[in-house]
Amino acid sequence: MKDPLLEAALRARDRAYAPYSKFHVGAALEDAEGRIHTGCNVENASYGLTVCAERIAAFKAVSEGARKFRRIAIAADTSPLTPPCGACRQVLWELCGDIEAILVNLRGETESVQLRDLLPRPFDASIL
Repeated sequence: MKDPLLEAALRARDRAYAPYSKFHVGAALEDAEGRIHTGCNVENASYGLTVCAERIAAFKAVSEGARKFRRIAIAADTSPLTPPCGACRQVLWELCGDIEAILVNLRGETESVQLRDLLPRPFDASIL
């Protein structure tokens, strides 16, 4: 696996804080300039306060000035591969648009899907 984006997502997964679920996820978001912004899931004893890897990567990217994105990689140790949850799909659509999402696991299995296929008929500013 020589794709720096996938490797960054796998490294981010290693930093996950998941003492309750033991479900470690990493994400790496590539902006239009080729910079990679990473995130890992961070759990909380009050489960509703947990934040997913994808949202952390997206929020970090935006807080660092990125506004246009190419693709995101999401790494988890699952088979079948783990897609983003509904909340992450909504946030990614709002901030990134119809980007490529690459799912990867620790065995190097990958799948590529467009965000529009994971979130048909999204709620966005066009509806407001």
